[in-house]
Amino acid sequence: MKEKMILLVEDSPDDEVLTIRALKKNKLLNKVFVAHDGAEALAFLFGDDASRAECLPELILLDLNLPKINGLDVLRRIRADERTKLLPVVILTTSDEERDRVESYQLGANSYIRKPVDFEQFSHAVQQLGIYWLVLNLGPPLR
Repeated sequence: MKEKMILLVEDSPDDEVLTIRALKKNKLLNKVFVAHDGAEALAFLFGDDASRAECLPELILLDLNLPKINGLDVLRRIRADERTKLLPVVILTTSDEERDRVESYQLGANSYIRKPVDFEQFSHAVQQLGIYWLVLNLGPPLR
């Protein structure tokens, strides 16, 4: 069985460390690939590597406020491609803007989670997110 990989798209070093720490604390030991901006995320998903389709993530945790290419544009590109349009994408952001939430769902986000400020709350949110998307959820078969 293929290891379930997570693509974390996060430009904040502090939030990156907190997310990975929360995953480990909750024994979600999946491989995590970190993209630090939208361009890096798209290069990971759609790069020239011939084996790219075999290493698509099981889950994408996507921040909205990213350098180079913002999270909404990354989501738009993910949903526009046959290879990735069904991948679960969870928006994990500090944005509490209603327009960001509405647009995220309109573009096909599977979930929208506002990052809690407190680490314990954040850790609990990551635990719930990981259990649901990586353990309980049966996603569509990827081609």
